[in-house]
Amino acid sequence: MKFSIFQLSRIGGREKNEDRMGYCYTRDAGLFVLADGMGGHPDGEVAAQIALQTFSAQFQRRAHARLAVVSDFLSIGVMAAHHEIIRYASAQALLDTPRTTVVAAVVQDGVLHWVHCGDSRLYVLRQGKLLARTRDHSYAESHQAQAGAAPEVLNRNVLFTCLGSVARPMYDLGGPIPLLEGDKVMLCSDGLWDSVEETDIIETLSTLPVAQAVPALVEQALLEGGERSDNVTVLALEWEAAQPAFADSGFTQTELMDRDSFASTIQAAEIDPLLDELDEQAIERSIAEINDAIQRSAARR
Repeated sequence: MKFSIFQLSRIGGREKNEDRMGYCYTRDAGLFVLADGMGGHPDGEVAAQIALQTFSAQFQRRAHARLAVVSDFLSIGVMAAHHEIIRYASAQALLDTPRTTVVAAVVQDGVLHWVHCGDSRLYVLRQGKLLARTRDHSYAESHQAQAGAAPEVLNRNVLFTCLGSVARPMYDLGGPIPLLEGDKVMLCSDGLWDSVEETDIIETLSTLPVAQAVPALVEQALLEGGERSDNVTVLALEWEAAQPAFADSGFTQTELMDRDSFASTIQAAEIDPLLDELDEQAIERSIAEINDAIQRSAARR
């Protein structure tokens, strides 16, 4: 397995950066994750970090050089991350739960699979053309898919699902797509696609190496967003890049490793060992604990 990757995150005009991204890989499989903590709720950056850590821990546990069933791993990863966020909120007795979007991709045996929840996106490009793109879990995009166009009155940033909410998250699985040499895969937060036209995203990512395309897109998003720019986070990889040009910030080229090796840019975390037996009852218990904490807090006022 060989790929080139570049990642970059900028705070923009916000007080803090609630986006998180990272990747980890073995000899035969790679995991790439990006999460965007949601404003208007507490600890969005914590929810995003928990999502990354949970996916990474699950990958390290299950990818003994390779994953048994990639789609199952991605589904388990989403629900495990959701559960960990709920558990955190319960332990902290928060009046509201931290929430985040997430998009995660796995490449194994040269084949791409992905999962997403919310409006963080994944793009797949081949020979300058858009091969695939995730569809946001927003009311506007849902309406556009049904009616052909989203009216201006709809706020396209309003989501109907995410990780960390008291409702069970909805998520979509994508793939498989066998990757060809030169294919590019990009994960990004809405700070990018909400400011930069999709045609510009495709053109920039198609014509430049990822080490140049990612910084160019991020800077364009910050410029377009102005003083109120959202956090902008992008992670992009090129499959089997022949001669990548190394850069100082966020660029890595990976090649063949020992079969038992594991590498990660995601901070390790202690994850509940019972997540292998994750079920709806466990999540419902955590939600009940949060509701009890809210009621106790309200009674003290």
